[in-house]
Formats: sequence, C-alpha cells, structure tokens
Amino acid sequence: MMTTAPAVLSDDTRRDLLQTMVLIRTFEEAIRREYYADKLPAFDIGAGLVPGEMHLSAGQEPVAAGVCAHLTADDALTATHRPHHLAIAHGVALRPMTAEIFGRETGLGRGRGGHMHLFDPATHFSCSGIIAEGLAPALGQAFAFQKRGSDRIAVAVTGEGAANQGAFHESLNLAALWNLPVVFVVEDNDWGISVPRARSTAVPSNATRAAAYGIPGIRVEDNSVEAVHAAAGEAVERARAGGGPTLIEVHTLRLWGHFEGDAEGYRPELATVSAHDPIPAYRRQLTDAAVLTDEQFEAMQTAALEKVDDAIAFAKDSAAPDPLDRLSYVFAEGAHS
Repeated sequence: MMTTAPAVLSDDTRRDLLQTMVLIRTFEEAIRREYYADKLPAFDIGAGLVPGEMHLSAGQEPVAAGVCAHLTADDALTATHRPHHLAIAHGVALRPMTAEIFGRETGLGRGRGGHMHLFDPATHFSCSGIIAEGLAPALGQAFAFQKRGSDRIAVAVTGEGAANQGAFHESLNLAALWNLPVVFVVEDNDWGISVPRARSTAVPSNATRAAAYGIPGIRVEDNSVEAVHAAAGEAVERARAGGGPTLIEVHTLRLWGHFEGDAEGYRPELATVSAHDPIPAYRRQLTDAAVLTDEQFEAMQTAALEKVDDAIAFAKDSAAPDPLDRLSYVFAEGAHS
C-alpha cells in the first residue's frame, strides 16, 4: 500500500477546492431543508415535494473536490447512491440535476430517475442505487477510451461496503489485466448503512487489496482535500499516460445519517462527529496560512447560495411529468417512443 504526500498547491487552487466543497454543502443543506419541509413532525418518507429515500454526502466533500479537480467533462465518472457531491464537483448543471431530484420533467432523466439515478451525457456522469453497480460501466468507458487512442479516463467511486462485492474484485481484475485507464476510489465512511467496517471487512484498508491485482493502492487517512488531490493527481496522470488503473481509498466522514430520517442509534461516536467537519477545518487551515480572508469565504458562501437558490426555484417551477406519459422513455412492452 502506498501513501502520497500532498504537493504544494497554488493559493488559487486551494481556494477553488474550498469553493467546491462550500457549493456542495450549500446544495445539500438546501435539499435537506426541502426534503423535510412536509415530512415533519412525524417523519413520513412518502410525503412532500421530494418523496422517498434521500442519501446526502455531508462530510465527504473532500473526496469529490480532490478527485474531480483533475478531471475534464470528457472524462467519465460513475458514482454511488450518495452522488450529489461527485456530480457537482464534476460539473453537472445544478438546474436539471435539482429538477431530477424533485421528479420534474426538466430533470436530467425527465423526473423518472430521482436522486440515486442521475445521468448526464454532457459530463459523462452516472450513478446508481445498486451497490457496486458503477464499477463495470466505468470499465466499459475506459475500454472505449483506450481503443480510440484518447487520453480520456474513467473514475469509478464506490463505498467501503461495496468493496466486498464480487463486482469490485471482478472490475479490478479486468482493469489490471487490460491495463485500462481507470481510477477506482473507495469512500470509507466507516459505516455500511449501520454495520461498522470492522464487522464486515477482513482487512483494515481496502487499498491493500490492490496488490492482489498488481496495481497501486493508496490510502488517504485524514479526509484531507489536499491529500486526496495529491493521490488523485498521480492516479489520473498515470491512467492518462497508459500506466493503467489505481485504487485509492479515502477515510472520509458521513456527518448525517445513511439516509434522511435515519435515527443513527448505532453510532456511538455521533456526539463528536460534527467536530470533524472538513469544511471548517479546511477554512481554518487556509486562514492560518494567509490564503483566505473572512471576506473571501463569505463571498464563496454568497456565490454558492445564489446558484443553489436558483436551482431550487427552477425545480419548483418546473412541471411534473404527465401521468399519461408514464410509459415514455422506459423499456416496456407497448411503451411509447
């Protein structure tokens, strides 16, 4: 297992990383507010403007910001059922993404997919509610990039629980065998729903599993966006140059529940979780280094809030799909074209 020391980043790059993290958090706080608006005081998962499950990524922003800083819209990114941070960092437009979360006709999938099934051809982004499902599609995209002789790459992000799925090992094996331009990223937030990783995984770090396939394995231990940026930078450069796949595991943090409405009674550390919030920590780091002023941070928050408010308003003002059009855009016998 390898470790990577963060490179010296420019002040602009460091502020950009924080700006991405602030935008993600601002978006998810707004989605959380709208999600609960009509579900309380007695929580009703089927009520409100956004019915159904909602998986938010607060605390995992360093993974998205650090990895996606090295990607272009021509690179492919597959994500998990907890996808918003990665979609935003990869440049998925907020308006259609938010409309999809609200189930509106102007959404990425015309309101048919919801927040766990976001597909954006413009940025080659996709995600799925099925555990480990995004790994194989990332291989397919990487295979296509390789055959075309381009320097485009694919990134497959999954959770530490998914690293015990057969698809994870099959994908690493095939990527290594064919020397595909793909980077695997495991978000280790300590919990597979309510099961601690120590009770589900035989090794302390999934990065050690890379050795079984003859590829580099890197563990980022402290949820540092700059450490993620460094590890991802090396892995992306290696993939683009034809050096094959890399496995990165980031020990990150889930500030909120597995899903909204999760009572989290299984988390003995819950009372101290907020003290490890990566955004205030990184803000302090940049402020102490004279890279960030309070005015600059406030400007980041204002810019993020304007974008998010616009996206929320767009979603609310958009029409819901016509029930008579229910069979459109689906594979079903007798479906409309």
